Amino acid sequence: MATLGLIEYADASAEVRVVYDDIMATRKTDRVNNFWKAIARDPVTLRRTWESIKQVMAPGALDALTKEMIYVAVSASNQCGYCIASHTVAAIKAGMTDTMFAELMAVVGMANETNRLSSGYQVEIDEQFKT
Repeated sequence: MATLGLIEYADASAEVRVVYDDIMATRKTDRVNNFWKAIARDPVTLRRTWESIKQVMAPGALDALTKEMIYVAVSASNQCGYCIASHTVAAIKAGMTDTMFAELMAVVGMANETNRLSSGYQVEIDEQFKT
C-alpha cells in the first residue's frame, strides 16, 4: 500500500484531474497507474513529473524500445520493483523479447559489479577514456 494512499480519479482535485486526463489521453488508456495516484498527494510534483516523463520518453534520437530498456536497467539497479514491472511491460510492447530482457539483466548485473569494484579499488581513469 502506498504510504499516503492513492488518489482515485473520483476523489481528485480539478488540478489533479487535468493531469490524469492528459495521462490517459497521451497513453490512450482509460486508467491512471498507481504511481501517478500515489504522487497525486502533491499536485505540483505530479504535474512536474508527468511533464518531464512526457518530454524524456517522447520520440527522439533514441527509439521507444531503447528508452524503455534503459528505464528497466536503471530501475533494476535502483531496485524499484514498480518501475521494473511497468517499464518491462512497456518495453515488451515496444518489441523487447525474453532473450533481450535476459541479456539486458546480464549487462546490468555486470555493470553493477564492475562499478563497485572500480569504486572500491578507486581506479584512476585511463588517459584514453578522458574526454
